[in-house]
Amino acid sequence: MFWTMIGAAAATLTMLSFIPQIARSLRTKSVKDVSPVTLFQLSIGVSLWMIYGAYRKDPIIILANAVTLISLFVLIFLYFKYGRLVK
Repeated sequence: MFWTMIGAAAATLTMLSFIPQIARSLRTKSVKDVSPVTLFQLSIGVSLWMIYGAYRKDPIIILANAVTLISLFVLIFLYFKYGRLVK
């Protein structure tokens, strides 16, 4: 039970980690400090974690990484949307 709570806490923090960057990008309409390489690299890593979670049949790993991947996709979308505004 203790280790499940640790995993759930880690998953929650990971899932919510990109929300502040998404909010800032939406508020400022700027992504000048966002690294696209980091976004794509992390997206691949999170996808691999999801595959691993599916192999282990671990819903915490699957859910946390699925939500994280969705937030990364939102940030990638904003990168391309607002990145074109910068000259």
